[in-house]
Amino acid sequence: MNQHTNTSTHDVVDILTLDHREMEDLLDQIQRSPDAEQRRELTDTLIAEVMRHSVAEEMYVYPVMEKRIPNGKEEAEHDKEEHDEIVQVMKQLEDADAAEPAFMDHVHKLDELLRHHAKDEEADQFPQLRQRLPEEERIDLGKKVENAKQLAPTRPHPSAPHSELFHKTVGAGVGMVDRLRDKLSGRMTG
Repeated sequence: MNQHTNTSTHDVVDILTLDHREMEDLLDQIQRSPDAEQRRELTDTLIAEVMRHSVAEEMYVYPVMEKRIPNGKEEAEHDKEEHDEIVQVMKQLEDADAAEPAFMDHVHKLDELLRHHAKDEEADQFPQLRQRLPEEERIDLGKKVENAKQLAPTRPHPSAPHSELFHKTVGAGVGMVDRLRDKLSGRMTG
């Protein structure tokens, strides 16, 4: 994935919104695919993209939301709770056989959670970020998000905390281990 080009001209809202469209596209491809192996590969890519996106939000976007938008702390906590639900479903998907019917049940649940989460962010939080942050700051935040996505974990870790401090101190190491595991196992992550 990661089709973002020339991030110097993209602000954080553009980047995160594009991530949402890419995730939705992957979900659609998974649900249309009759081939279990292809569903597995697409799902692994989706999981990696969701993890990168979520960790980057938790590292950089949520702390800004907490400080700069009304009820930002509550909004960020709500989003982290939704991330927890998403991680749980992704962990179930990671462990599921793509040829079994239960796999698609998990995909449908993930689809529901991700689309709900994206809709909330795009309808409420993103417009507030655009309104309350000058363009230069949104572009700088976008660069930080893109950089964080390069180091973020690619696998769900349900017991890991959803905190800026964790992601900035331990997360890069977890991400490195995930990318090594992905390479050794041949797992497709985008």
